[in-house]
Amino acid sequence: MTHYFTHRGIRYGLALVIATSVAGAATSGFSQNVPVPKPAPKTRDGGVQLSAQDSQKGPATTGATQAPPKAGAMQAPPNPFIPDPNRNVPANIFATFDANQKAQAARVSSYLSSLQTLVGNFVQVGPDGSKTKGDFVIQKPGKVRFEYDAPSQIAIVADGSSLAVRDKKLATQDIYPLSQTPLRFLLSDRIDLLKDTNVVSVTADDVFISVTIEEKQALIGTSRLMLMVGTKDGQLKQWTVTDPQGYDTTVAVYNLDTSKKVDPGLFKIDFTNYSVPPG
Repeated sequence: MTHYFTHRGIRYGLALVIATSVAGAATSGFSQNVPVPKPAPKTRDGGVQLSAQDSQKGPATTGATQAPPKAGAMQAPPNPFIPDPNRNVPANIFATFDANQKAQAARVSSYLSSLQTLVGNFVQVGPDGSKTKGDFVIQKPGKVRFEYDAPSQIAIVADGSSLAVRDKKLATQDIYPLSQTPLRFLLSDRIDLLKDTNVVSVTADDVFISVTIEEKQALIGTSRLMLMVGTKDGQLKQWTVTDPQGYDTTVAVYNLDTSKKVDPGLFKIDFTNYSVPPG
């Protein structure tokens, strides 16, 4: 489900796309512009429809292969792959996939289920091309923290049941049920994407395996989450959230560490020191 309301001129919605859009809007005055197309809104029945079989022929997620980092070396921020804003995927919950597509989806499911903690850096590209960076930490099930680099004062925290978007400068935070955001797919303890979600596209090339999940809400529209892992190393590379109006927010992750100990206090949501705007 996705909900929208207006707060200080910024459109908030209920999903990671909303949380990251809030952070991107808050830092847009200080962010770099990258040469990416601005996605145009898509109609619910517009664009070219691809069948599950057609999507295997030529994935819309081809990117340049990057040289693997040396052992122990810190990676430089990647250039996130920006999906074609004119792309479309089948909106058919009865879509069928061939054996190869099922195997690729199972590989992504197995990888996500194997993760217990994940620490790293991220680069976010908003619908307008604004680019921001920061750090993140995940502890499954259900806990995550995103901290945006200065001068942004935005933080996103999930404690296992709720997700808070904090603005330290304004001393405000907005609370959403974690169960109603795409983050739950990344934070689930165990997941079988083909069984537990509405997968509408599975594609693969030499760089990425991409799985697109679609969610429909009668009054709001359709939102999508595209998860992308590396074809060679099988590790999470990025995700793109598409809101019901067709605008994309992409988050690429790097310098990933699955062995680092995580402080449980990072995921505590303080409900007392922040005013919660009426909504």
